[in-house]
Amino acid sequence: MKRTSIKTPLIASLLTLALGGGLALNTVQAADMGHDTVTVGGQTMLPSKDIIDNAVNSADHTTLVAAVKAAGLVDTLKGKGPFTVFAPVNSAFTALPAGTVDTLLKPANKATLTHILTYHVVAGKLDMMTLAEKIRAGGGKAELTTVAGGKLWAMMNGPHNITIKDEKGDVADITTYDVYQSNGVIQVIDKVLMPKS
Repeated sequence: MKRTSIKTPLIASLLTLALGGGLALNTVQAADMGHDTVTVGGQTMLPSKDIIDNAVNSADHTTLVAAVKAAGLVDTLKGKGPFTVFAPVNSAFTALPAGTVDTLLKPANKATLTHILTYHVVAGKLDMMTLAEKIRAGGGKAELTTVAGGKLWAMMNGPHNITIKDEKGDVADITTYDVYQSNGVIQVIDKVLMPKS
């Protein structure tokens, strides 16, 4: 995870001059001054952009983006929110049984795909600090209700690692935390979360 924090436009300008223009800042990035930016899938995720506009640029989330488009959830995830999206990387989808993704992407399975994807979304902006507070308040486990209506459980795995357990008992690690968006936050995970049904 590469995190860059540039606090003021003046500092950004000085850095640009000092690096001979090596630090690429454009007008969109200027709107993000004062916020941390995170690099995911080789691209900077800008807090001024929404979940979809950032996700489409991540080379690590091409399968997720294709699934979101197939499920017709683009407009929803471009909505006001805020949303917390537990976003599986491509390798998480690859680890599913052979043919699972291809089957889910078929138009006939749109309802199932939508259910699985919305199972990865929780209303509200749950950054690492908020999740950790909920876990402490829950005595070591925080129960989260997904947009799909299912349950996820967040737990600490050491002092700086949060895991997410699904209804089938599988556990995903959050691999990149707090990818802030204009309409929420993305927590990158290493497994696809699956509801009971």
